[in-house]
Amino acid sequence: MRTRTVQDEAIDALVTPVAAALDMEIVRIRVKSGKKQTVQIMAENSDGTMDVEHCAKLSRALSDVLEEQDPISGEYNLEVSSPGIDRPLTAPAHFERWAGFKAKLELDRLVEGRKKFTGMLAGFEDNSVLIDLPNEDETALIPFEWIADAKLVMTDELIKADLATRQPSDNSGDTP
Repeated sequence: MRTRTVQDEAIDALVTPVAAALDMEIVRIRVKSGKKQTVQIMAENSDGTMDVEHCAKLSRALSDVLEEQDPISGEYNLEVSSPGIDRPLTAPAHFERWAGFKAKLELDRLVEGRKKFTGMLAGFEDNSVLIDLPNEDETALIPFEWIADAKLVMTDELIKADLATRQPSDNSGDTP
């Protein structure tokens, strides 16, 4: 899910150590074709935040490595961004971190006649995503390797949680 193609994986191998040295995690890599290819890299700091300055810092560091190693044939644009509020979930830790929030999962195979599931994340256990699905009494366990795509669903609760992380942590009473 973090990568889809061999080219994505080659780029991932180059950029992950660079991001780690900056205390950042690569969330997803996609190379989009077109007249000029676009290398999209989503990343976040270890605390889950990512602002414009961090994107610029990572972009500069990745540009140097990508220019030197040249894993992309032809010209390309490098696009570094945060995962956003309705972020993709691409690693087991993401399912743990976002437990209690609504998510959409798309599988690479049919399960009970369907590939798409939406429900409340309940964590990650034994290489499986735990998700509470509507009209089901028990928590479903979906093997992580079956997931082709996963992302959070925009809800009021998610917006509130996102806003809470953006609030200044200094509660010294200095309010405007």
